[in-house]
Amino acid sequence: MNRTTILSNLIAELESFPEIKLLDAKKDKERFSRDFFDYSPVLEQKLGGCIADLVVRPHSVKGAALVAGACKRNGVPLTLRGSGTGNYGQCVPLSGGIVMLMGNLNEIRDINISTGVVTVETGCLLGDLEKKLLSQGRQLRLLPSTWRSASIGGFVAGGSGGIGSVRWGFLRDPGNVLGMEIITVEDDPQILQLDEKASEAINHAYGTNGIISALTIATSPAVAWKEVAIDCGNWGEAVDLMQRCSRSAVELRLCSLLEKNILEKIPEWSGPSMGKHRLLLLVAPDGITTIQRLAESAEAHFTLLGSENLQSGTGLRELSWNHTTLHMRSSDRAWTYLQLLLPQPEIEAMNILKSRWGDDLLWHLESVSQQGMQRLAALPLVKWKGNDSLNELMNHCRDLGAVLFNPHVITVEDGGLGVIDSEQVKAKQLFDPEGILNPGKLKGWKK
Repeated sequence: MNRTTILSNLIAELESFPEIKLLDAKKDKERFSRDFFDYSPVLEQKLGGCIADLVVRPHSVKGAALVAGACKRNGVPLTLRGSGTGNYGQCVPLSGGIVMLMGNLNEIRDINISTGVVTVETGCLLGDLEKKLLSQGRQLRLLPSTWRSASIGGFVAGGSGGIGSVRWGFLRDPGNVLGMEIITVEDDPQILQLDEKASEAINHAYGTNGIISALTIATSPAVAWKEVAIDCGNWGEAVDLMQRCSRSAVELRLCSLLEKNILEKIPEWSGPSMGKHRLLLLVAPDGITTIQRLAESAEAHFTLLGSENLQSGTGLRELSWNHTTLHMRSSDRAWTYLQLLLPQPEIEAMNILKSRWGDDLLWHLESVSQQGMQRLAALPLVKWKGNDSLNELMNHCRDLGAVLFNPHVITVEDGGLGVIDSEQVKAKQLFDPEGILNPGKLKGWKK
């Protein structure tokens, strides 16, 4: 049976389901077959021509299961899409087929007042979830910088950390994601409840090995965060101060450091550039005096900007993580980026790289917790000068001992530690045995 006939049969089947809306317009297929992969010139070349044959929007978990079953019976690829705020092509259909929009599965099912544990459907926007939690005196532990528009399912399936990682580490760390509800891809799909351990294999798998329909996650008590900017004239002293702040007995939600050249290109929400490097911090109110004392001891300029205002869209969190890249690219699209966990002592590797690459490499650091230890993650801005130059830079980073999380590749493994996760592959064998979900993104799947 040819491809056209197969798709016609599938569409006829889907049209019989009232729980599903079909979007067949070219503009819809083009729009929903993209994310922000154009942050990478490499991915722009690879993914720019990928497009779905059809877009579907289920109105419920039952509707999503009906789509999964129909795709399995007809042998048509199925790619899941949250809000499309990812940067690595996670929701781009490499093999055409169906793109399924998960945004209507957005119910907040339960908030446990005594523990703060929340169960929420996959399409719920993080901004909406955070607002609801704050009304209950809680807040999300981890957020991407796209938190206003990103969905919880997309964040867990395609992200890893972000705002809050200075304290809570990464999504895959034990204790953050406590369980999942998933839909299997079979002729008669099952809706399964996975515990914390079983959920680990679905976490950060780009929707390749199970359809997340709901998640159970831990939250933390809400804090009225204060925004602080600290300006340092010397880069080494700025890095040292960043580490002393993140290792202090002060509660932080964000600890970012931007090289002075970056400050000249991004919005002045943290104050006008002073020609110095700038630390951006979200600090608990009882920690302000400590952070100020640390800044003054380093002869740095301390500015208390005031209370965080989540309504404005101009807070410090909007300048952190990959929003820094977004703002830089808004002024000059020749900028791309890397993601590194720097070797210790970090300043030595940074100085070596800077001496070789100069202002084609601008440092952006984020303090993170890794297995209980404070580390410096880097999302440096890189001037695009072709594949050869980018590969040379990445090899230079690896030679210095940096762990590279390559944002210029399409597979789960290559964008992570570069090794196949056997548990992710086993989960695909269980929950998507015919390889229908997001084909081409899980390197360990050979079917």
